[in-house]
Amino acid sequence: MRTEWLIRCHSANCLLPERCLAFCLFIAEPMPLPIFQIDAFADRPFTGNPAAVVFLYGERESPWMQSVAAEMNLAETAFVRQLNANRFELRWFTPLTEVDLCGHATLATAHALWEYGAVQNRSDVCFESRSGDLNVKSLGASIELNFPITPAEECVPPDGLLESLHVRGHAIPVTHVGRSKFDYLFELPESQHVHELQPNFQKLKQVDARGVIVTAHGTPESGFDFVSRFFAPAAGIDEDPVTGSAHCCLADYWGRRLGKVELVGYQASGRGGTVQMKVVKDRVLLRGQAVTIFHGTLEA
Repeated sequence: MRTEWLIRCHSANCLLPERCLAFCLFIAEPMPLPIFQIDAFADRPFTGNPAAVVFLYGERESPWMQSVAAEMNLAETAFVRQLNANRFELRWFTPLTEVDLCGHATLATAHALWEYGAVQNRSDVCFESRSGDLNVKSLGASIELNFPITPAEECVPPDGLLESLHVRGHAIPVTHVGRSKFDYLFELPESQHVHELQPNFQKLKQVDARGVIVTAHGTPESGFDFVSRFFAPAAGIDEDPVTGSAHCCLADYWGRRLGKVELVGYQASGRGGTVQMKVVKDRVLLRGQAVTIFHGTLEA
């Protein structure tokens, strides 16, 4: 990967766009690493979910990756390393821990690979990850992620979890509780409850799960099949702006409830974001857009 970029940058027919002039500076040792901040599930800057993406030239130790993620202090920092052709290794870190699946940082990584010349002609890419192979394709302005469904089985919530979810200081009724391989899922009676929810993050830190999804049916006038929010303070993320991996659970849950295979969800965080979904057997296709905020080099 490093050699390929050096050849491109120093050839007469450079394949990298002018805005990537920084790549042409990678001629000294130690070689800086390209780093990007990209808003995912967003069609304009400063919306959706920001992710950092670091291009690696070789293997790096996990503690170093964790330190970079803590420095970036975003919901996720993705580290991508080319294996061959359009196949890459992909790992994701929150400020506190490595995670098994992340949608928005995967979308951001594909966007960076295409926009900055590492993959030509917006060809399909495959990421090797802790959740298996993840195939990603370009659909015009949108990016489509092929992710595994993570269904939530009905369960009894652990003691104290319901008490951590309040609206204006009062407990709210919960119509369904489920547990996926990653998260707890709570359905609330009305979408307004999701918008107004004020969790106790200190209590949520005690949850024996990656995080907590809260959701409700969308109103007819909203145009969304459902709304949701996602909290993961134990992973260093009080509230995630737009969580692609949570929609691997939500697509299955609401698809069954509504009898639909194609859905549109809105994650009602402060930044907010829209996720389009299509359920195909045991997979879900997640679609969204991405916008680059900045790119540069990581020197450390």
